[in-house]
Amino acid sequence: MDNKKNDLFALASIPLIMTLGNSMLIPILPQISRELHVSSFEVSMLITVYAVVAILLIPIAGYLSDKFGRKMIIIPSLIIAGAGGAVSGVASWFADGATVYWIILAGRLLQGIGAAGAFPIVLPFVGDLFDADEEVSHSLGIIETSNTFGKVLSPILGALLGAWIWYVPFLAIPVLCFVSLLLVIFLVKEPKRREEAKPLKEFLSTVKELFQKKGRWLYAIFAIGCICMFLLFGVLFYLSEQLESKHGLDGVLKGLVLAIPLAALCLAAYFTGKKIGNNKKLMKWCGVFGLVMSTGALFGIGFFNNIYFVIACLIVCGAGIGIVLPSSDALITEGIDKSLRGTITSIYGSMRFIGVSLGPPAVSLLMKAGHMTMFFAIAGVSLIAVILLLTLVQPGSGKDKGKGGIKKAARPAPQS
Repeated sequence: MDNKKNDLFALASIPLIMTLGNSMLIPILPQISRELHVSSFEVSMLITVYAVVAILLIPIAGYLSDKFGRKMIIIPSLIIAGAGGAVSGVASWFADGATVYWIILAGRLLQGIGAAGAFPIVLPFVGDLFDADEEVSHSLGIIETSNTFGKVLSPILGALLGAWIWYVPFLAIPVLCFVSLLLVIFLVKEPKRREEAKPLKEFLSTVKELFQKKGRWLYAIFAIGCICMFLLFGVLFYLSEQLESKHGLDGVLKGLVLAIPLAALCLAAYFTGKKIGNNKKLMKWCGVFGLVMSTGALFGIGFFNNIYFVIACLIVCGAGIGIVLPSSDALITEGIDKSLRGTITSIYGSMRFIGVSLGPPAVSLLMKAGHMTMFFAIAGVSLIAVILLLTLVQPGSGKDKGKGGIKKAARPAPQS
């Protein structure tokens, strides 16, 4: 692993920067709403449109990365994501009124196109770099930690930049993407492909066969990834709104408070990635434990509306999600053959983006129903994830066909 540290460092910059490019906006959404004179729901669409376009394009990017190589997809994707941030950032320089909102929305759409071919491709890329399962799991833990560290840093950085001028967080995106682009170009060496990519028809047939054999546990992991992101972005949106509207916190102070549960998520992801190794049963039970933590914390918030209690429960919820994510990443990356890994992990990435896109608007609507109703509903969604993981994911059973078992994927033999 030592000789791949530079590659891993460069790849870890992608989830960090992609997360910053999206989550930096969470603390300044109320500010953007005031500046542009749009509703809370309309401003939440700045998160949703980014995620929706990524959802549609991630599977395509995954297939292209399997066919043409990971690096060939990541590099132009970083350029497109940076361009999208620039469009959103300069919108207010060239327009005014409602037009600014629509230009920003268009820029976010462009940024989502770039995001589709960036972070989701990192997961299979890490799987390609290492042969030992323990190294893959540990490296995926580092990638997820980088992703979550971006979430920790984003509310602080977003609030800090937004306190200067509200659109500066958008302008930071092309700068961040340029840094990651340079790291990928000069530090990442893509492994030599062991086999030629299949023609599209044969490839689709192989994917169909894979889902027939392993669909039960794959669908469960997809749903769990979606639910985790739904919970995370939903409660962050809620907390951002409450801190500003009810408690008068804004700027960097609000960003620091938002960062507290995210820091718990980051630490949990790092230590879970180190612990799970290639033990798929441990991956499952870590996931169950993390989801139970999150579910219990969300139910608890429903009973009490005290801000200190809410933040304490969100720390527990964040830590729970931090335990789940690297476990799910490792299950889905190590359980799939390298020739299909880009496509399958990209579908998983799409599902995570669905959660990102649904979280803020769903919570903005549920807030009207009352505190208890909203958190009981969210906790119910988390409970569904617990049930899916317990019943559909059965690692170590060795039963691939329709039983939900996760069988060790055969590694293709090197060809001379």
